[in-house]
Amino acid sequence: MNDSRVSVVDEILRLFKGRGDSAYGREAASQREHALQAAHLAREAGSPPTLVVATLLHDVGHMLHDLPDDAPDHGVDDRHEELAARFGPDVAKPARLHVQAKRFLCADEPGYLDRLSEPSRISMRLQGGPMSPEEAERFRSSPHAAAALVLRRCDDSAKSPGLVVPGVEDYIPWIERALIRS
Repeated sequence: MNDSRVSVVDEILRLFKGRGDSAYGREAASQREHALQAAHLAREAGSPPTLVVATLLHDVGHMLHDLPDDAPDHGVDDRHEELAARFGPDVAKPARLHVQAKRFLCADEPGYLDRLSEPSRISMRLQGGPMSPEEAERFRSSPHAAAALVLRRCDDSAKSPGLVVPGVEDYIPWIERALIRS
């Protein structure tokens, strides 16, 4: 593996070690718990390595800033989906689109909004609310929409504090495969 790939893997491991215990907004799970649960769900669903890594890193932007955990309560959207890691489009695009996937599902799937956690409903309002029909059509036509929807569903289900799943080290081979494909 070349030096730049080693550097990315090391950076991810440092980030999870140093900031992983930080709060995941107002959810009960930590950043690490949320990311690892989401990645585990994607892996269990048979997702390709790039989507598993996208799911692992989809909220990594929350660990890269120093905004308070209750920033959304004060009308601040940290645009964490824009801070996706240095990977190719099969990792970066689903991660960037996971917020749009939430907006899409709120507009397209009856009852979806009601199933979101309260913190997720607050952030959804800050992120633009349910999509308009035109926005939904643009989202639907994206080549990464299907992957973003899988990621979104994993994201929504990954908020259980204390749930035992594989650690970040178990994803190193997945990260390396995703980097090779990037």
